[in-house]
Amino acid sequence: MPIEMKTGGTSGGDAPEHRDWRTAVKRGALLRCPKCGSGRMFGAFLKVNPACPACGQALDLHKADDAPPYFTITIVAHIVVPALLIVEQVYSPPEWLHAIIWLPMCLILSLLLLPRVKGGLIGLQWALRMHGFGAQADEPIPEPRAKAAEAS
Repeated sequence: MPIEMKTGGTSGGDAPEHRDWRTAVKRGALLRCPKCGSGRMFGAFLKVNPACPACGQALDLHKADDAPPYFTITIVAHIVVPALLIVEQVYSPPEWLHAIIWLPMCLILSLLLLPRVKGGLIGLQWALRMHGFGAQADEPIPEPRAKAAEAS
């Protein structure tokens, strides 16, 4: 069942176009524009292009922040830790061999997965119309001083 997000409305009273989150996440994970699937999302390793070169969709509206590294660490740990434990139980190699195997594996997996996780997260934000990807801009978060002034 597709996720439907309520939006504040669009100009002219038209219903917003449907954005399938599965397709958007898949396209983002393939490092492509979540809208058209053909333009490159990244101009460099983790540098998001300001807009899709193919369809012109703004891509720099995302707010990925610390989520991609967090999810990447979680995924890598779920791959490496069971493999490490199995190898230890079956072969009992010395610690230096563990270091030679698992440290590079963690590094390589992290470098391979991080842009894909970030792309998938940006695709999800686009599909759910989060952070400027929707019909309306996000409401600004009031500063703490403004809240204190309103309370008195």
